[in-house]
Amino acid sequence: MFITKDIQYVGVNDHKVDLFEGQYVVPNGMAYNSYVIMDEKIAVMDTVDKNFTHEWLDNLQNVLGGRQPDYLIVQHMEPDHSANIMNLVKTYPDATLVASAKAFQMMKNFFGTEFTDQRIVVGEGDTLTLGKHVLTFVTAPMVHWPEVIVTYDSTDKVLFSADGFGKFGALDVEEDWACEARRYYIGIVGKYGMQVQSLLKKAAGLDIQIICPLHGPVLTENLGYYLNLYNTWSSYQPEEEGIVIAYTSVYGNTKNVVMKLAELLKRNGCPKVVVQDLARCDMAEAVEDAFRYSKLVLATTTYNADIFPFMREFINHLTERNFSNRTVAFIENGSWAPMAAKVMKGMLEKSKNLTYTDTTVKILSALNDESSAQLNALADELCREYLAQQDATANKNDLTALFNIGYGLYVVTSNDGKKDNGLIVNAVTQVTDTPNRVAVTINKANYSHHVIRQTGKMNVNCLTQDAPFKVFEAFGFVSGRNVDKFASCEPLRSDNGLVFLPRYINSFLSLKVEQYVDLDTHGMFICSVTEARVISDHETMTYTYYQENVKPKPETEGKKGFVCKICGYIYEGDTLPDDFICPICKHGAADFEEIKN
Repeated sequence: MFITKDIQYVGVNDHKVDLFEGQYVVPNGMAYNSYVIMDEKIAVMDTVDKNFTHEWLDNLQNVLGGRQPDYLIVQHMEPDHSANIMNLVKTYPDATLVASAKAFQMMKNFFGTEFTDQRIVVGEGDTLTLGKHVLTFVTAPMVHWPEVIVTYDSTDKVLFSADGFGKFGALDVEEDWACEARRYYIGIVGKYGMQVQSLLKKAAGLDIQIICPLHGPVLTENLGYYLNLYNTWSSYQPEEEGIVIAYTSVYGNTKNVVMKLAELLKRNGCPKVVVQDLARCDMAEAVEDAFRYSKLVLATTTYNADIFPFMREFINHLTERNFSNRTVAFIENGSWAPMAAKVMKGMLEKSKNLTYTDTTVKILSALNDESSAQLNALADELCREYLAQQDATANKNDLTALFNIGYGLYVVTSNDGKKDNGLIVNAVTQVTDTPNRVAVTINKANYSHHVIRQTGKMNVNCLTQDAPFKVFEAFGFVSGRNVDKFASCEPLRSDNGLVFLPRYINSFLSLKVEQYVDLDTHGMFICSVTEARVISDHETMTYTYYQENVKPKPETEGKKGFVCKICGYIYEGDTLPDDFICPICKHGAADFEEIKN
């Protein structure tokens, strides 16, 4: 199979494996990918699992057409990719091995040799020229082993991504990419989000047209979709709004409560309710769902003065993968001394940025009037923002929304008649309360200023402290004139027809422009409030909180060059070109400052 004119696929499909890495169910098998770059010199990218030695060597021989490979590039030493290193060396003894120093140390463990006489050790930024193809090596330690490198071919603009962007499933089976890629990522790589984030920052500076992973299909279209998912997963942010109820039940009473809660949540407008019986489900799928959705309910019995074993296992899977940035609720059951909620909360102390509901449901064997009231209260608390988002159940005149205005950060939404737009602003002020008037100041250079001057209306979305950096990338780093910022989602709308954000806000205000004040570089819109909704009680994102906790800290130590003040991208070099444009946030050279170590 040709990937490009010079790059061919020589991997294999495995339909015999039942448990990948001894624990993950793979009903559609696995792919072990290997590639060959044909040039003046030939490079083989990784090997395959030991059970497919001859099939892989046959594939390789057919592609080589009588030629000999010059290099075997070893990006990752897990046996499903490295098992045939020695077999390649025996078959093609003149081949040179290219890998990181740690990989060669591991080769001694696996094969008894570090291949001292036929190796090239590579590190960050090293290159290898094959002819017209130039390969650049990028270190990716702990993604998800310490020796990992990824390789960029600048000629065909291909990223050989090792285990990154991989998925469960053989290549001869059609299935949705995201589902099995998500389960693969969270199960295998999930602990190492910080390292994946570091790799994504490096990748942002490369012109990538094709991604060739070691598992799963070659990615050639909509690469932004895959990159955005990886950014979400590795930053431990919810991918979708929804509630997962994970439970164990001995005699069916806890299950009965869970099913009642699920119905209440659906009735209250929760967009997705997922119920997982931890004693019977695929545990990896339950963990996947917990990371996919924004809220989690844990329901279990007190068992031997502790919690039911499957619940303990589930929580351990979450905490060892850095479960964070979620809302969590508890349902506990116990006939004489319920203490499951205390145990579960104690286990989650390892996690960061968890918000616990005020309501905990306590069941004494079975539901009674008191625990039924708690269950209803929990459903209302979990669905507060969903109720506020729906026209039928929202309080559209909740002027306590004005209390969330401070020196914060906001997304101002508008519409130019063809598409929705959004802009990050930090200048929103309540100027009078009788009548309620709000002033919003916007730079004239922004497309939103032009749109609002024409339409006379906007929505101000009050961002909360859990808003991730991707929100600021989406609404602060690109222009709505050139980009449809809501193209990938089905937006919610207020009565004025404009978008309000479905997540990461505690309230929004619909504003009608009553007066405009020209402030030279900026314009001030003085507006009346036509609608006000409170969505949640989460803290408003202040500018200071953003700078200290959300904006990525550039890793400038030991580097010489310039750093973008907007997004933290680092340009390494003695001189920054006057026409340089940041590849991440698209700001110009004026927004860079020299690194001073």
